[in-house]
Amino acid sequence: QAQLVESGGDLVQPGGSLRLSCAVSGFTLDDYDIGWFRQAPGKGREAFSCISKSDGSPYYADSVKGRFTISRDKAKNTVFLQMNSLKPVDTAVYYCATYDFPYHCTGVWYGGYEYDKWGQGTQVTVSS
Repeated sequence: QAQLVESGGDLVQPGGSLRLSCAVSGFTLDDYDIGWFRQAPGKGREAFSCISKSDGSPYYADSVKGRFTISRDKAKNTVFLQMNSLKPVDTAVYYCATYDFPYHCTGVWYGGYEYDKWGQGTQVTVSS
């Protein structure tokens, strides 16, 4: 059974950094493109990063480009999200997810509804 488990969320000051992890089981990172989306209180989902299953190419939405870095360790079946220069607007629950057919990781974003499976999420709070 496919599972994704996010971890690494925390309370951090503006300008700080966090590294989120997404451990997957029941499949490998060669099987699915993996995306990250977030949801802030009272707001809709925001898809903002993904990594291609075929060659590991990363893609970012403008809201995080230059601050966030997605990577993967295929041996550990884990995807990472390094978040730097965090801002209060980054406060949200962060989820990693597999893409649902016919969507793929291409740098085009579909409002956060292009996913099939996701984990329980991890809370990131950016506040002084």
